[in-house]
Amino acid sequence: MKKYFTTGEKFLWGCSVLLILSAFLIFDRVNYLNLAASLIGVTSLIFAAKASPVGQALMIVFSLLYGLISFGFSYYGEMITYLGMTLPMSVFSLISWLKNPFDGNKSEVKVNRIHRKETVFMCVLAAVVTVGFYFILKTFGTANLALSTLSVTTSFVAVYLTFRRSPFYAAGYAANDIVLIILWILAARENSEYISVACCFAAFLVNDLYGFMNWRKIEERQNAKINEE
Repeated sequence: MKKYFTTGEKFLWGCSVLLILSAFLIFDRVNYLNLAASLIGVTSLIFAAKASPVGQALMIVFSLLYGLISFGFSYYGEMITYLGMTLPMSVFSLISWLKNPFDGNKSEVKVNRIHRKETVFMCVLAAVVTVGFYFILKTFGTANLALSTLSVTTSFVAVYLTFRRSPFYAAGYAANDIVLIILWILAARENSEYISVACCFAAFLVNDLYGFMNWRKIEERQNAKINEE
């Protein structure tokens, strides 16, 4: 592990953990489930940024915990999205990543680039999912319906691109992080304990932005090695 992560990646993970712990100690101190989910989530992201299947394995655990947290504040959209979509898609993504190692290296997945037709297909599918979930969430009386629906859209795009091993998966998650930061800030207006969850997704945002940049570097390195062969 000491050699696997760069100094910058260790610093990013350490700062993320420090932010999450500080927010928990200042604003929460009670909901250890929130703390556990946040720490597991941010750890999954640093592994995912390295294109490691370990990131997807940890995301499965995070999705389960986050679904329970969302249920506690009646964010049924988040609960349904993570338990009904992100969690199973993380399982499929883990299988896909394990089946597609780069050059036999099981700790690094082979980066894939989707073409224009598939991008259009993904957008159409995302629109269908968005409309369907809007009415489902409305029926459940979901808090902050518009933002919750937007979260479903960004989550779907992110998990689809993760499954397809595209560098843009991280950009999708970054967009989702922004929506979630707003959602949990709104929740914190009623209960200050949820500030720690908002801080968690702020840390996620930085990690996802790094993940996108690092996957582009990994893609260039992999393509260069393929061209040499």
